[in-house]
Amino acid sequence: MAKAILQTVDRALQLLEILAEHPEGMQPKEFESILELNKITVHRLLATLENRGFIEREGNNYKVGLKLVELSSMKLNNIELKTEAAPYLRKLVHILGLPVQMAILEGNEAVFIEKIESINAFRMYSQIGKRIPLYASGVGKILLSQNTDEEILSELSKVTFEIFTHRTLTSPESVLDEIKEARKQGYAIDNEEHEEGIFCIAAPIYDYRGQIIAAISVGGKEPQFITDKRAEHITLIKETARDISRRLGYTKY
Repeated sequence: MAKAILQTVDRALQLLEILAEHPEGMQPKEFESILELNKITVHRLLATLENRGFIEREGNNYKVGLKLVELSSMKLNNIELKTEAAPYLRKLVHILGLPVQMAILEGNEAVFIEKIESINAFRMYSQIGKRIPLYASGVGKILLSQNTDEEILSELSKVTFEIFTHRTLTSPESVLDEIKEARKQGYAIDNEEHEEGIFCIAAPIYDYRGQIIAAISVGGKEPQFITDKRAEHITLIKETARDISRRLGYTKY
């Protein structure tokens, strides 16, 4: 079956591809000729892309904008992060025998960019690319933790709190209380707040600037954590996050 294609989007992407091959910039008439489009259509495409920051205009000349560079940089950074973190995450999975995942901040959600399963039967619902609310996850609390209290409350006030389990936090204030505790401890927990019977421990990954750029978490059934090994698990998770941060140039440990 043929793939459904939105013609307007396809044309906009063609325009960007062409423009990327001309760093000196191009004028509207050139796009009209290459894309075989009329003046009005080209004008609308250029205006839309300029408004979103994907292209920039200097007089009647258009060049690739910073937004496109920013997105490319984000993609490359995520690839580097996954590459550098992978051996440490695999080691942690081997030691604990539990699945490990890594997430980054995207808008008002956490997005999982890596997940390594254990050989044990236990599996978590999460998968690479899955989005999860910041207020209902250990990784989310970690990713929010570098913001000020005021910024956190402001951000969470815009969120509609969906109740996933009987333990889901339902107010900005309750989430902030957990984040404050996470700052002190160096880790955050998800106490069955997103999935019934699933308990997660998360820790921050810092870059060379001292910014939290990701969080790792280990998940398991609650009884696996509420034992005399919980402190040991927390230490190993924090140490893994610390080692990845050092690998990325963070030196303040």
